[in-house]
Amino acid sequence: MRAWETLLAGGSEPAGSRFPVRSLIHDSWSRCATSGINAQQSEAPLENGKDHIELLSRSNGELLAAARRSFFTIGRLLEGTGAMLVLADGDGVLIDAIGDKRTIHDGMDIHLAVGGKWTEDVVGTNGIGTALWAGEPVFVHAAEHFCAGIKSWTCAGAPIRDPIDGNIIGVVDLSGHPDIFRPHNTVLVAAAAREIEKALAEQQIEDRARLLEAFISSAPNYRRRDGLMIVDRRGRPIYCNNLPEEAARELLAEPAAQNPNARFLVKLPDLGSGAELGEALPASLRSCHISALEFDDGLRGAALVFPAQGSTTIVSDGRRTQLKQLEAASALIIGESEPLLAAVDIACRVAESKEVTSVLLEGETGVGKELFARLIHIGSRASQNSPFIAVNCGAITKELFGSELFGHVSGAFTGASRDGKPGVFELANGGVLSLDEIGEMPLEIQPFLLRVLEERVVHRIGDSRARPVDVRLVASTNRDLKREVDAGRFRRDLYYRISTVSIRVPPLRDRGSDVLLLAEHFNHKISARMGSAPLEFSTAVMDAFLAYQWPGNVRELKNLVERLHVLSRGAIVGLGDLPEEMLGAGTAKAGAEIQLAAAATTGATGTLPCAIGDAPIRSIEDAERQVIRDALAAEGGNLSRAALRLGVSRPTLYRKLDQFGIRRGFI
Repeated sequence: MRAWETLLAGGSEPAGSRFPVRSLIHDSWSRCATSGINAQQSEAPLENGKDHIELLSRSNGELLAAARRSFFTIGRLLEGTGAMLVLADGDGVLIDAIGDKRTIHDGMDIHLAVGGKWTEDVVGTNGIGTALWAGEPVFVHAAEHFCAGIKSWTCAGAPIRDPIDGNIIGVVDLSGHPDIFRPHNTVLVAAAAREIEKALAEQQIEDRARLLEAFISSAPNYRRRDGLMIVDRRGRPIYCNNLPEEAARELLAEPAAQNPNARFLVKLPDLGSGAELGEALPASLRSCHISALEFDDGLRGAALVFPAQGSTTIVSDGRRTQLKQLEAASALIIGESEPLLAAVDIACRVAESKEVTSVLLEGETGVGKELFARLIHIGSRASQNSPFIAVNCGAITKELFGSELFGHVSGAFTGASRDGKPGVFELANGGVLSLDEIGEMPLEIQPFLLRVLEERVVHRIGDSRARPVDVRLVASTNRDLKREVDAGRFRRDLYYRISTVSIRVPPLRDRGSDVLLLAEHFNHKISARMGSAPLEFSTAVMDAFLAYQWPGNVRELKNLVERLHVLSRGAIVGLGDLPEEMLGAGTAKAGAEIQLAAAATTGATGTLPCAIGDAPIRSIEDAERQVIRDALAAEGGNLSRAALRLGVSRPTLYRKLDQFGIRRGFI
């Protein structure tokens, strides 16, 4: 206190003072005195209006989300301790507070509450503002505060740095009355800050993967030789490839001695929209194509594509062969529905990309995830001579998991092969490793898998030798891995690593009339194998196929068709040949033809044109024929929309077209 009073009086602390003020505090006091801070101040500025608090929450959403786990864990332990934990943003404004209720109440007296601004330039030396200035953990105890009204408090603050660029984006601070002071309070807040930074890093890894996935899903015209930069919502690049020299000079800052990460910063303002991003680019670069990348119902980043010079693409014979293989592999996945074609499109683009080394296939049991894994393998540029190794994680015992994945040397454990054995990573070197049902992998094995994926080397059990491997991992699961992560049954860091791109394979019930295409495909395939004629499915059976939910998906359909070939009573399959659980589905559309005929007699169905045409209507069949013609004319010959307009299934419409001799070409 004497040193503080001496400073305010314009003097200086004697050189031989018995209790010298710490240099950190002395330097802070000097800054405060020089800048004219009122030393008799008793509180921080506070703006706690509802709109302002909501704005603070929105603008600091990522920081608040990252701190939630640590604040919940520590905050509930502070009740009755006389301490409170607060979180401030990069501007020193408090955005969260938790802990002892009485202390939180007392904090209101000095505006140590959400909305209070605690930088050094407004409230003098304190744990939050001084940590922001120093860029390291600090404690400020009692009389060490510069302002008299805050000297009855003690606080310890630690800065939180952005994992990408290292900039300080916030401070976590432990505050209370002087009796809570312990020097190791600084260690506590430093540990909390590191936990928050770790959570931020995990979130940024997930966002990076989702931005890449969003780009792959929305950039059909992108070519590998084009320049590409993907930026996050703050305009920072998270991926660069083949950038033209001019673009690199314009967009990337020079390395800064004090912050090497600065070279990765794009000199752009925070993203608002694709148009605003384009306007922020230098005029010489505005020829690039800008695509806004969105997920979670908001703009999360953007892709800047710099077209390569020239538009002629030379395709080598090997590449032409590979493209034909990719097309053939795509044809093996039977279906025309939009959800399926979208998944196939993403898989094809992933297959052609060298950058994406890990893919996660998500979907229910029986949807055909292994076909997608093979599609990615065949589409790979090196697929002609590269291996494809498929492993079902659910079929490996817990004890043998490590040996199967990584291999072992002779004598590594009881029962080990005398000559040793390579693991599936070595066997798949240069190709694709498909790990089916990866959610079944034991938790204790997952860190070793993560290490192999990160380091691209494998160590056999019992061997210190590192063996380099170049493997594209295609993992698949029928579980909700995000829920498994939250439940602690699957490692979060491994989940982010394997899901660089996630492809959701749609269930059969969401694929519409694909079920009929698949039924006919299996029908002819099985009949050829059995040496018998293909079956014929009645209209009622096809309606039942369309109405059924198919919990076993494509696998269930294939098994059903095989069963019908063995057990059906004749060449035409009727409802009586179907399993009992499907019979209710078939009757749901039993009245479709009656509805169609009734619509024909009234002269309108839905919004069909009322004109019946020139031909006289002598029967219900004539009316039905004309209504179908009118529906086709109204929908431009599109059978799917015409069937929807008529309120019947596509198979029913096909049969009616054949019955009445109607051809789409008549319009």
